[in-house]
Amino acid sequence: MGWRGLTIGAWLCVGCGDSAVGTPSMDSEGTGGTETTGNVTATSTTAGGPATTLADGTADGDDVTTGGGATASSTGAESTGAEVPPPPYPIVLAHGFFGFESFAGVEFIDYFWNVRDRLAEEGETEVFTPAVDPFNDSTVRGMQLLAHVEAIVQETGAGKVNLVGHSQGGLDARLVASLRPDLVASVTTFATPHGGTRIADVSLGLASDPNAAALVDALVQVAGVPFWSEVDGGTSLAASMQQLSTPGVEAFNEMYPDAPGVAYYSLTGRSGLLLGGPDCDSDQAPAFVTDFEAERDPTETLLLGTYPIVAGDLLDPEVNDGLVAAADAHWGTFLGCVPADHFDEIGQLFGDLPGITNGWRHEDFYVALVGWLRAQGY
Repeated sequence: MGWRGLTIGAWLCVGCGDSAVGTPSMDSEGTGGTETTGNVTATSTTAGGPATTLADGTADGDDVTTGGGATASSTGAESTGAEVPPPPYPIVLAHGFFGFESFAGVEFIDYFWNVRDRLAEEGETEVFTPAVDPFNDSTVRGMQLLAHVEAIVQETGAGKVNLVGHSQGGLDARLVASLRPDLVASVTTFATPHGGTRIADVSLGLASDPNAAALVDALVQVAGVPFWSEVDGGTSLAASMQQLSTPGVEAFNEMYPDAPGVAYYSLTGRSGLLLGGPDCDSDQAPAFVTDFEAERDPTETLLLGTYPIVAGDLLDPEVNDGLVAAADAHWGTFLGCVPADHFDEIGQLFGDLPGITNGWRHEDFYVALVGWLRAQGY
């Protein structure tokens, strides 16, 4: 049952339905009119153990809401002009679609498998893995992530954070940076569909009945509750699919442009035993990418149904990680492709290795990435 719970998002992604469900209505500042985040927590691995703090400093368990009554701090207000503490800045790992911080209430099963602990071993103790709605669009998820970032800055006393977003988490991170650039030093996206994903396009095209979207949303809420604590009555897989489609992402990109003063980097994975090619070329690729140029990654079995959809012509396949095409993952300074499918990129399933002949390891990747960000001055 646990495996089914972990992969239900990927399974539903292929066969889900929506045609008429869009993103929440927006006010002039790009915030969702009545969005409620519930308890906003931020967890770090510090020498004294995990710390949990709410955005307003209250104890865990109190209700914290944002949205229609959101303060200026969460709607893109200007900075107060106070002096910003210098780097190094905390690392915030933003999870993707059907993501979680802890799975089914079990703390040792997390989305970024063992990454936070490994970074702590390397001396990176201010690493946060906040959870947002696993099934929703990035307008909703991004506002939830913003509330977490505000709490993290308040807790740590840091002036800014470095956002590292996997998959849809990269879109969430970009929203935060667009609305509150004063809180963000850098945004690094990993396998994020900045150009949309064919999985969403195909799913939407196959589901023309509006009732199908409501059915999928109901299934997610029923099936997801035991596994994802972030699932509530506002959860919408259909809204997520709509936004991850090509036209949905185009609208998102226009609404949340890059902010001056924030550094933007991107990487992605390549699987199907494919090497790089033009879509993976980068003259800025660091050693932790170029060192694995000759490695080939076999696709995770659970992605064999989606890989051909993204690849297109199997005789001349488009480089992808099973869910996101490499060409659609470019944003800001593109750093290249690593030999990993969409699950390998975060060490799933349950710490699985990427392949017998593939020497790439996700924990080493995140250690090297954070070290590289530190070397850039963040």
